[in-house]
Parts: sequence; structure tokens; C-alpha cells
Amino acid sequence: MSPGAAIAKLARIVADQGYAFVPGGEMRPALASFGSLADWEEFAASWNDLGLDTYMADGGRYRKRRHAVFGAGPEGIRRKPHQAHYQSRDYNKLNGGIARWFDPILPEIGAGPTMTTILSFCRVLFERLTKAPPGEVLRWHIEIHQFRIEARATEPGQPTPEGMHQDGVDHVLVLLIGRRNVAEGVTAVADLARRTLGSFTLAQPFDSAIVDDNRVMHGVTPVLPENPSEPGFRDVLVVTFRREF
Repeated sequence: MSPGAAIAKLARIVADQGYAFVPGGEMRPALASFGSLADWEEFAASWNDLGLDTYMADGGRYRKRRHAVFGAGPEGIRRKPHQAHYQSRDYNKLNGGIARWFDPILPEIGAGPTMTTILSFCRVLFERLTKAPPGEVLRWHIEIHQFRIEARATEPGQPTPEGMHQDGVDHVLVLLIGRRNVAEGVTAVADLARRTLGSFTLAQPFDSAIVDDNRVMHGVTPVLPENPSEPGFRDVLVVTFRREF
């Protein structure tokens, strides 16, 4: 499928439903049509080098992460100086209301072909979904999060400890990097009245959820170790786009 056809298909689904689940078998070639995934192995391995999220108001020690901020506009997509991640308590009642500083995504990962390809794909798709005057070049504030949610027999991992929520942005991509020795982790999507619209599980690398954050909410059930005697984890990349005016 050509890049234009893949984007058109996904845009139709998201415009109709407010979200899309994209199986990895479709997502990988769709991404590859926008660039290269040549460093995918190194990209995925970088999830083994994430720092502990020490801001968890529930006292949890199950989440590791790195963070980076990019911008997109007439000059293209470029990385911004490292900055804090902030969400108001309107969107994150558990951990919102404070500036949270996380370790930055490694330079070689942020500038590598896989990340560049993912951002290019997202920009084209999200701009197709955005109403703007003809010829206007949109500007975006982009945040990227590497998450590892660990599952232990004594402490289930919470991918979305804040529950069903919006992120306070315009568009969200959740891309599964991998999971090992975990069960559950079911993603649910609901309208703003909290009526369930659909559910699915990101189970294989490249399985993805694309969300119109202005129209729907999303959440993920806890992950549990399939074998309680061994560690388990769920690795995802979350990319958010917020329009700048």
C-alpha cells in the first residue's frame, strides 16, 4: 500500500470512530513507507535503559520512562531543548499539577531512522485529520515517552494509573515495542460520556492505537506476570501532538 493510501485509510477510521487499532502487520509497512526502520533492534533495546518514574503519587515502583520534546513547523521536525512534562490535574488527577522531569531520550535514539520515521508518519496522518485553512503550515508541540511497565507477583503494573483519561493534546499514537511474561493490558476507548467504544490488546511489536484526544478517552488494564516467579514487562512508545497557534 502506498503512503498516501495507508494514511487515507487510517484517517477515515479515526475520523469515523475517534480512534483506530492498527495491527503490527499493517503498521510496520505503513511506517516503513515514510522512511527507514533500519535501527529498530537498537531502538527497541533502548527500553532496557530507562530510569524509574519517581513521581508516582500511588507509591508505585512499576514504571520506567524517558521523555523528549520536538516541534514541527515550516522548518520541519526538530528536537527542542529538554524540558519538563506537565499535565494539569484536569487531565491527570493522580500525577498532574506538577512539572515532572524525566531522563531525556538518548540522542542517537531520538535522531535515529526509526524515531524519525515514526514522527514523519504521525505528522502526515495528524495533519490530514486537522482542519486548517488551505495552504496553512501547521505548528505542533510533540512529546515522546518511552514507557516500561513492569509486572511482579507482588505489584501489578499500571499502564494508566490515572484510569480512563484524555492526555490534553490533539492526537496520540501508542506503539507497542514488546511485551514479555505479561497477561492482560487491555486497551479500552470510550467517548467523553465514558461509554465504551471498543477494546483491544497491543500484543505484538508494532501493534498500535491512534487516538483523537479531543473526542475520546482511553485507558489500559493492569498487567500481571504470567509466570509469577519471573519478571514481566510491557514496553510502549507514546507520541502526542498538540497544535500550536
